[in-house]
Amino acid sequence: MTLEFISLETLQLFAKEYGYWSVFIGIGLENMGIPLPGEALTLLGGFLAGSGELKYKWVLFGAIAGSFMGNNIGYIIGKVGGLPLLRKIAHLFRISDEKLDETRKKFLENAPKAVFFGRFVTFFRIFAAPLAGIVEMPFPLFFACNLAGAAVWGSVTVTLPFFLGRIFPLEEVLKIMAKFGIVVFVLAAAWIIVPIWLESRQPKDETSS
Repeated sequence: MTLEFISLETLQLFAKEYGYWSVFIGIGLENMGIPLPGEALTLLGGFLAGSGELKYKWVLFGAIAGSFMGNNIGYIIGKVGGLPLLRKIAHLFRISDEKLDETRKKFLENAPKAVFFGRFVTFFRIFAAPLAGIVEMPFPLFFACNLAGAAVWGSVTVTLPFFLGRIFPLEEVLKIMAKFGIVVFVLAAAWIIVPIWLESRQPKDETSS
């Protein structure tokens, strides 16, 4: 969820009132699949740590733990009850079971990348874990990718505003982090999509040769 839905002033008040819990619960609920501004609260936590209002280590712990636990719950939700709902939605849009199964297979092949990088992309952060459960990604693999992704995402999302906040005002820090998110999205999309595109061209190349 972006800041247009909830004002920056409201998020600041919430972050100052509930501190570390706002980071832990906010990003945890967002990674479960609930569209809340968890990342914005994490950025605010890092910014407040830089200004001395919160402790850096506890903001970082809240971000990593909330992201990790939220994704685990989202995975379970997707695995337990997600596929029937996904099929119903697909049928509403006249997507056949065969096409849906093919899409699920493609996601499963790239699930480790999607789980690791998904939390860096605003809207995909909400769906990555439930989708991993729906396609029945092996839990040990999901667990490892989820833990690594949470550690990297939490470190970046807390540390950058922690230092940037000492130089720039909050609004400027959020703009910089938004641009950073776009760069990560482009790189992640290229890493996931380009191999799929090359694989899809391979049969044609072999046929023509």
